[in-house]
Amino acid sequence: MRQVQVVPKDNYRLYGAIVAKEVELAHKHKGTFHRSGPKEKDRAKWSHANYDGWLNLARSMGEVVAIEVRSKKPEKEWMLLRALLGFLDRHFAEKIQAINIQMNESHVKPKRRRRRR
Repeated sequence: MRQVQVVPKDNYRLYGAIVAKEVELAHKHKGTFHRSGPKEKDRAKWSHANYDGWLNLARSMGEVVAIEVRSKKPEKEWMLLRALLGFLDRHFAEKIQAINIQMNESHVKPKRRRRRR
């Protein structure tokens, strides 16, 4: 799992703009991210068209957007992360002050070593 914090410039309402951009692209039948969870206030769950996994987006204090990146195959979370960063850079580069990424441990169990007899 990766946790991403996106800090907007000048209290820009980034979460609302991100969701609006996804809706706009969906109406045009473009874009690779799409809503995959129920519609909730200040929260969204997105999936990617090509990569297994999902993003949990949430509006935080100070208009910071908190995003959790998860994949069915934890070793492939980097592809979702790359797609997310590309989306943010293409559409909101001038409105973002900082992006912080926390690299948390994945849900992969370590391989068990076979005991020699």
